[in-house]
Amino acid sequence: MSVSENFNAVTDRIASAAKRAGRDPSSVRLVVVTKTVGHDLIREAVAAGAVILGENRVQEAKEKIEALGRIAGWHLIGHLQTNKAKYAVKLFDLIHSVDNLELAVEIDRQAAKIGKVQDVLIEVNIAGEASKAGIAVNEAPGLARAAARLNNISVKGLMTMPPYSDNPENARAYFRKLRELAETIKKENIPNVSMTELSMGMSGDFEVAIEERATLVRVGTAVFGNRG
Repeated sequence: MSVSENFNAVTDRIASAAKRAGRDPSSVRLVVVTKTVGHDLIREAVAAGAVILGENRVQEAKEKIEALGRIAGWHLIGHLQTNKAKYAVKLFDLIHSVDNLELAVEIDRQAAKIGKVQDVLIEVNIAGEASKAGIAVNEAPGLARAAARLNNISVKGLMTMPPYSDNPENARAYFRKLRELAETIKKENIPNVSMTELSMGMSGDFEVAIEERATLVRVGTAVFGNRG
């Protein structure tokens, strides 16, 4: 199948999952993950209707944005090193991967330099996996409160990656826990913190994530095929 056909199939699956959950399909946005994908295929995805592109690495995103321009919104979905924050604030509409205060402070500092309020998500390591980035569940509300005091950051919600599994249902409990954490933080009514976005779900499990109230799903393989 072509990129266009794959894209349409994914959007159909998103709509079906949303309807099963009693949700408006427009409440779920597709982040098309372009890691290692060539320019022509990215253009095909945008021509098919992709409006958000997700990159894992700052340098790869920089090269693509310089070559392709602002053909869509760009999100950073991978780990961000503190020393790359100065580039990230210039490149990305939303950074999904803030998991410590030092990084939040540096993003704030660099965003202030260019007169921008940078939208971010707090990345939470729901399963407590040593191999994964993300703040611990019990520390996330404190990070939200601390980030709220920064003038050039706006916390829009949470992001997570569950443990890998061949069975999408195994991810459900982790997605549900992220949603419950967002609800807990929302009840605090922290100024400058909204829990409107839940970034969770990838090619193998995005339908389960949508049933658990994901607003952003990060899908690459189902659009572009396996990339090795």
